[in-house]
Amino acid sequence: MNKIFAFLSKNQSFIYKVFVFLTATLLVIYLLPKGGQFKYNFQKGKPWQYENLYAPFSFTIKKDKESIDKEIEDIKNNAVPYFEIDPDKLTAIETQFKNNINQSYSDTLYSLSKRVILKAGTSFLKNIYDVGVIDEIISFPEDKLIYLKKGNEIEELSYTQLIEINKIEAIVDSMFIEKPLDISELYLKKELLKVFEPNIIYNAKLTETTIDNEVSKLNPNRGVIEKGSRIIAKGEVVEGSKYQNLLSLRSVYQSQVWSKSNFYWLLLGYTILVSMVFFMLFLFMNNYRPEIYKNNIKVTFIFFNIIFMIFLTTLVVNYDANLVYITPLCIMPLVLKTFFDARLSLFVHVIALLLLGFIVPNSFEFLFLQIIAGMTTILTVNELYKRANLFLSVGQITLVYIIGYFGFFLIQEGNIELIELKNFGYFILGGLLTLFAFPLIYIYEKMFGLVSDVSLLELSDTNSKLLKELSNKAPGTFHHSLNVANLAEAAANEIGANAMLVRVGALYHDIGKMVNPTYFTENQVSSINSHDELDPKESAEIIVNHVIKGIEIAKKNKLPDRIIDFIRTHHGTSLVYYFYAKENEIQGTATKKDFQYPGPTPFSKETAILMMADSVEAASKSLKEPTSTKLDAFVEKIIDGQIDQGQLLNANITFKEIQKIKKVLKRKLNNMYHLRVEYPE
Repeated sequence: MNKIFAFLSKNQSFIYKVFVFLTATLLVIYLLPKGGQFKYNFQKGKPWQYENLYAPFSFTIKKDKESIDKEIEDIKNNAVPYFEIDPDKLTAIETQFKNNINQSYSDTLYSLSKRVILKAGTSFLKNIYDVGVIDEIISFPEDKLIYLKKGNEIEELSYTQLIEINKIEAIVDSMFIEKPLDISELYLKKELLKVFEPNIIYNAKLTETTIDNEVSKLNPNRGVIEKGSRIIAKGEVVEGSKYQNLLSLRSVYQSQVWSKSNFYWLLLGYTILVSMVFFMLFLFMNNYRPEIYKNNIKVTFIFFNIIFMIFLTTLVVNYDANLVYITPLCIMPLVLKTFFDARLSLFVHVIALLLLGFIVPNSFEFLFLQIIAGMTTILTVNELYKRANLFLSVGQITLVYIIGYFGFFLIQEGNIELIELKNFGYFILGGLLTLFAFPLIYIYEKMFGLVSDVSLLELSDTNSKLLKELSNKAPGTFHHSLNVANLAEAAANEIGANAMLVRVGALYHDIGKMVNPTYFTENQVSSINSHDELDPKESAEIIVNHVIKGIEIAKKNKLPDRIIDFIRTHHGTSLVYYFYAKENEIQGTATKKDFQYPGPTPFSKETAILMMADSVEAASKSLKEPTSTKLDAFVEKIIDGQIDQGQLLNANITFKEIQKIKKVLKRKLNNMYHLRVEYPE
């Protein structure tokens, strides 16, 4: 049991990576489509690049969308509309007419008797309502066939047989052709016009139901291709019926019901391919980014981004595959470049796209556009802490999408007549969604403890609470930190290291000196030295403790780990040599361990630069009457000493880069001391 625990403890980092590998593989397989993958890639308007293709089984040929839409439109145009008549309306109108006559008729005024007027009016109403009166005016052709529903019976007639309510007055006028009309006829006309109401309504619900029933009966197929029939020959252009036949074959192949045994083979295939992709990613990190590979948090962060983007794209494709370009996939290379570097971000972007190729339609077009857009992201996003840079980059990414899509459309269609402008809208919307990278970076910083240039810019503000406290309690140390920051930033720029990171690390590397500021020479304003009353070991302990105290203060103020690394490593495991020599002088022997910084030694270019700049700047204050020659020799001595002590062994920095750093430090120190190059007399 103890051996098992020892093994697990010794290999916990490797075991965790295996866990991440397996978890990521299973999640991706779960998100991938569980149907067959069509093994041929083809594009409309392009030659068939494979051998002659014969039908592996009999299948139906699907109609294209345009054909189905046209058939649906024909059904709607040819559909017979339904109208419904109110059988009791005529009786109600006749009753109303009779009541009106009985109330308003006067024997002394009218020449026609009431009986004659009632008979003429009733006859006229029956004549008008023989078919019916409709209130709505519908733009049907004159010969449009309609169905009139009377209870449970359906009568077929022409729409022109119905009388529209707005034409009633003209029809009444035509009944009274004698001019001028006598008072009795005018009375009858007026009473008739009072009672007319529509008795027929358009039954939209029944009509739509009938149309829907007809549409549901549409046959989506236009024929059958028998097994063994040739679908397309090598070199033939994929267009017209051949293109539709290939689409039908692919659709049937991908949607066919898989047997249990086939399903297991499918899972095995997915497992092999997804595992290969993730294994390549681990190999890349192990060979070219070992510092990231060794950091489990960073490995988790990279895999989290891949899974998140695959999940997001799967949701969009399942909702509507036409919206796939709304997914802001360029957020991933943008975020990864912010936290890591361009090469890693492009590699991870391509890895994610390879997996998405199983999910998205038109995978070749998708991969082409997304890889080009990812490259554009990496090439254009610099200094993300400048907000305008992100907007400019998003504009360029959107433009690349639009131009790339336009190129593919020309290849596939051969003209621009059928181009759909809404697709350009999808690219613009996807570009705008890429702006969410800014809040996402902030969330990632909190979740994974990472540091972006935006946070570094905030930390570099010398008016921040912690740096103001340093300037008040230890003004000499604060001034020293500013000088070191300037030296380190210039050196980082020279060798292509992260200048912003190194500058911020330099500003905070000595914050531990706030605890006992007067024990450090740069803060001593009088000739009294606080160390004169202390034993060399005690003095060395105070000096060494400024690293430990600095780490405590940094953690208390929630500084990122990447900044705390500069506090830990800026002295490496070097000796507090002055007090070590003093102890030797007093006691005769001194233990190095009592006078040594706890370390670790620098493990990156940035931390190595800070160690060199800090040592050179601090020690240069001890030079009396500095000259250009003295400073140059001094820089060489300090840095060569650090190399000899093995302080830079763990930093991924070359001798060539160290020589460049020396050159920069010499030039900057000469400028700080306002020295000129000494010319021979």
